[in-house]
Amino acid sequence: MTSAALRTRLRWEIAIVLALSFGASAVYAIVSIVERLTRETALSQQTATINRPLSDRPVFDLISQLLSFAFGLAPVALVVYLLWSSTRPHLSRLGLGRPLDAGRAWWGREAGGGVLLAAAIGIPGIAFYLFAKAIGINTTVVPTALDAAWWTVPVLVLQALRAALGEELIVVAYLFERLKRLGVGPWATIAISALLRGSYHLYQGFGGFIGNVIMGVVFGWVYQRWGRALPLVVAHWALDIASFAGYPLAVALWPALFSAPAG
Repeated sequence: MTSAALRTRLRWEIAIVLALSFGASAVYAIVSIVERLTRETALSQQTATINRPLSDRPVFDLISQLLSFAFGLAPVALVVYLLWSSTRPHLSRLGLGRPLDAGRAWWGREAGGGVLLAAAIGIPGIAFYLFAKAIGINTTVVPTALDAAWWTVPVLVLQALRAALGEELIVVAYLFERLKRLGVGPWATIAISALLRGSYHLYQGFGGFIGNVIMGVVFGWVYQRWGRALPLVVAHWALDIASFAGYPLAVALWPALFSAPAG
C-alpha cells in the first residue's frame, strides 16, 4: 500500500471510529446546545441529566442499564482490535499493558498517579462548574436521576468505567496514535483531542465545553509526556464515580448549589 493510500485509509478509519463513538456524540451535543439556546428558558435554568432511567420498571431498568454498559464498550473493543499488537505488550499502542522496563508494581504507580490527577482536575472543576452556572453559561448538570435501588451504585460505577474507558482510549490513546501516523504534531494533536472532548460535552452548556477542553489539554499533555493510558482511565473513573454516586450527597449538603431549578 502506498503512503498516500495508507493516509487516506487512516483518515477513513478515524472518521468511522468517531462516527461510531464520540464524533456522533459531538454532533448531537452541538444540536442540543443550539436547541437549548433557542428556548425561552435561560440556559442556567435548564438541566442536563447524564444517567437517567431506561425503564419505569426496576428489573427492566437494570437490564437496560447493563446492556447500555456492555454495548457502549463496542467502540472501545473496535480500537483495541485495530491497534492490537502481535507482540507483548499487546496494547502498547493504546498506552496499556506492562512496560517492558517496569517492575511488578507498575500498575500501582500508574493507578496512584491517576488518583492524584483526579484530585488535581476535580477540585478546580467543581469550582469552575459553580462559576459557569452562576454567570449563566451552563445548565444544572444532574449526574444521575436513577431511583434508589440495591443496584444503583454498582450501575453508576460501571457507567463511570464505560465513560472512562471510552473517552481515554478513543479520544486520547487511539486518536494520538493515528494522528501521529498521519504526521500531525503533538500540540496540534492535543488541541484536536481537547476540542473533541469539549464538543461532546456541549449539551451541558458552554461551561461544560470550556471545562472539558481544559481537562483535555491536561490529559493530552500527560499522555504525550508519558504515553500511558491507565492513569487517565483511573482519573476519569474516579472523577465520574465521585460525580455520579456523590451527587445525592452533594444535593443533601448544599441544595442551593447542586439541585436542579424548580420547574
